[in-house]
Amino acid sequence: MKHEFLLDYRATGSEAEIFWDLPDGADMRCSYRIHVDGKFAGGTGKTHFTLKGLLPDKEYEVDVLMHCPRGNSKQLGTITVRTMHLKRPIDVTFPPYNAVGDGRTMNTKALQKALDDCDENSYVYIPEGTFLTGALDMHSGTELFVDKRAVLQGSDDPSDYLPMIPSRFEGYERECYRSLLNLGRLDHASGYNCENVVIRGGGTIMGGGWTLAKACAKLEAERLKDYIASLGDKIKEYEKPETISHRVRGRLIGMNNCRNIWIHNLILGFAPSWNLHFVYSDQVVTDHCTIKSQGVWNGDGWDPDSSTNSTIYACDFYTEDDSVAIKSGKNPEGNVIARPTENIRVFDCICHFGHGLCIGSEMSGGVENVFLWDCDMRPTWSGIEIKSTKKRGGYVRGVSVRDIAASHVMIHSVTFNDDGESAGISPVIEDCHFERMHLLGRFLDNNAGKNDWHDCPSIELCGFDEPGHELKDITFRDIELEEPAEGIEDIHVEYTTDPVFENITKCPRSSYGQPKEE
Repeated sequence: MKHEFLLDYRATGSEAEIFWDLPDGADMRCSYRIHVDGKFAGGTGKTHFTLKGLLPDKEYEVDVLMHCPRGNSKQLGTITVRTMHLKRPIDVTFPPYNAVGDGRTMNTKALQKALDDCDENSYVYIPEGTFLTGALDMHSGTELFVDKRAVLQGSDDPSDYLPMIPSRFEGYERECYRSLLNLGRLDHASGYNCENVVIRGGGTIMGGGWTLAKACAKLEAERLKDYIASLGDKIKEYEKPETISHRVRGRLIGMNNCRNIWIHNLILGFAPSWNLHFVYSDQVVTDHCTIKSQGVWNGDGWDPDSSTNSTIYACDFYTEDDSVAIKSGKNPEGNVIARPTENIRVFDCICHFGHGLCIGSEMSGGVENVFLWDCDMRPTWSGIEIKSTKKRGGYVRGVSVRDIAASHVMIHSVTFNDDGESAGISPVIEDCHFERMHLLGRFLDNNAGKNDWHDCPSIELCGFDEPGHELKDITFRDIELEEPAEGIEDIHVEYTTDPVFENITKCPRSSYGQPKEE
């Protein structure tokens, strides 16, 4: 798999976040030294570093050097960092906005006016308090700063998210309720129409949660009751009978046709569906955030969808569904639009529960170059999962996973979420490589408040029973498997062409996830 080494940054007026790829040949014993304008600024064992005490509107030359115990030291690269210029705060509690942070007053009009008034020389400031609101729109060049003592709280009334807008959900373009924060306009045939947006501040942005989700779905179910009844047995192709009505839900932050969006240092969560969802977008960076959705069915954390060159790192997930879900549309629409998801990086993240990192099952537009390293995904349902149905078409290739602890790894064909016309061809899944992993061989079912562990194979590879569509070029190297439970395979393989397993070792079953003795 070929890709350019990433060394990138995002900056405020006084700080900069520098981040880079895990170099070839590096492992978690390697460390990094950062120099700014030739002077040592600090070291880290992570592949990101925060520079503090910078001056606004100033350029700095930043060098990143790697040092490894084996003596494999080298300079990784140099990047010019430019800090933001000073901006004027637009305090939403001051006239002419007069927003009230009492948790009861609806502030949609006041907050929207502040966002409309924001330009490249100002930022919208949400101070201490709980500011109740409906859907809000952000335009190019805006910055939203939510103070660490502030909560931007979405209402739980569907009428506060009207009118509906063009969106994409579970692979299909359709009308949906608006998200709490809306960036860009969906158009698969055009380029970017919302750029250079920053959302940060240390505070909290929360959606209307499961209450809003159920209210939206109830209205949609009534509207579609005759259509749903007409499906008969075809309803079984959907994940759940209520799947159709729930596809109308909005997100917490919905980004369509966006470029260069930075979401930094926030507590985010409890959307009525997915939390951060971006479609036909590029260069979406999310870091130092906590993302929550306990109790929200289908409550994904971070979902790149037919999007490119995007990164999430240093984040904690408490999600009821996938922590990260990488998508590119659903058959046959996704095949026709054919906008793949490419160059996605996930590193230094912890999944405290949920479904872990998944590619698919909506991947008909293709997924290529996904890089995952330095993450803990042990207490998860799916661990690391690449999934598709035979209907999808499309491809997944160029997946690299290194230095990860997880419940298990699955690359397989699934039968759920299988509605819609077939693409006429099965997917191709190939060129997927896993290195230096610790796998538990059991997964955590924490859906709907459960906390039950179940034994499973540490590695499950199951391609498609169609010639030419078996899994291929799959490698596992330096993998540590915990001893499987009695009667459970540690590695299960079918419909896979010549998988490579090198230096697979076994260790005693740990006490991780087991009830502690009184």
